[in-house]
Amino acid sequence: MKSWDVIIAGAGIIGVSLALELRERGASVLVLDRAEPGSEASSAAAGMLAPADPETPIALRPLAMASARMFPAFVQKLESAGNMQVDFRRIGTIALQPDASAPREYRSLSTTDLQCLEPSLRSSGQSAFFVQEDSVDPLLLTQAALATARNLGIEIRGHTAVKGIRARDSAVEVQTDAENHAAASVVDCRGAWFGTPVRPRKGQMLYVQPERGMLQHVLRAPDVYIVPRSSGKILVGATVEDVGFDKSVDPSTIQQLLNAAEKYLSQLASAPISHSWAGLRPGTPDDLPILGPTAIPRVFVATGHFRNGILLAPITAQIMADLVGGRPSPIDISAFATDRFLSTGR
Repeated sequence: MKSWDVIIAGAGIIGVSLALELRERGASVLVLDRAEPGSEASSAAAGMLAPADPETPIALRPLAMASARMFPAFVQKLESAGNMQVDFRRIGTIALQPDASAPREYRSLSTTDLQCLEPSLRSSGQSAFFVQEDSVDPLLLTQAALATARNLGIEIRGHTAVKGIRARDSAVEVQTDAENHAAASVVDCRGAWFGTPVRPRKGQMLYVQPERGMLQHVLRAPDVYIVPRSSGKILVGATVEDVGFDKSVDPSTIQQLLNAAEKYLSQLASAPISHSWAGLRPGTPDDLPILGPTAIPRVFVATGHFRNGILLAPITAQIMADLVGGRPSPIDISAFATDRFLSTGR
């Protein structure tokens, strides 16, 4: 049985980013995934890098802010080593909300300001704010991460479901459908497929193809978000549904999302829908990720990132690589402890 320094279960953006960080530190890494690598939540996300979003839990803000600061260098590394662009946009976000209160990172916009920034946009009577946030195309980012990993000699095996992880002598054994593997350490990054207390939170969204140049900034409103891509496509999303592992797309739900978007950009009413899909976010009872060691020696967990998996990939990779290497986390992760749900009975 071949042995590795680290085996990672899950080839989404969290698992692959961690594999890259570990490989840069000299480790041999094997990544296993139950499906096609990168095909689940990572490539199905919207790609808003929004650490100041009011919906981001307070306990998560320091981690989110730190990861946002790391993102430009993270993108540069993937684009260079993966030999592809990921549509990293630094134009900013316009946030609409019913009242005038907002986080300190938000700058209030007058009606004139809003029209100067986005002439086609209607605020529908809500207060408007600008916040300097970035966005990225998650599908391209995930593809670049996978390409980079393979270029660096990381072995990635898809359609290889992990069935069990157990300590064995001085190593950790990972059981799969086909064969067992051994490693000095294992990190479980299986997202929505991790098991209790993580559960899938379905999100449906769509792409429309309007006239180019209709929208430059990300728009975040209470009932919808709208994310432009450099290709001219515009993403509209997204629902949050507790329906298990159902990834079906409901045409009426897609139409409701489009109707919500049309309130702010009336031209979208005539824009053709080019694609619609659903992804399964890994949610936890407190909407915070699970990061750290488990009760099994040399077995770690990095999952439950819910809406922020893309944003949190760089900092999660650094934290988990430090822990695997026997070093403390560079940022306080006590709020994300792996055993925190045991004491609450959840």
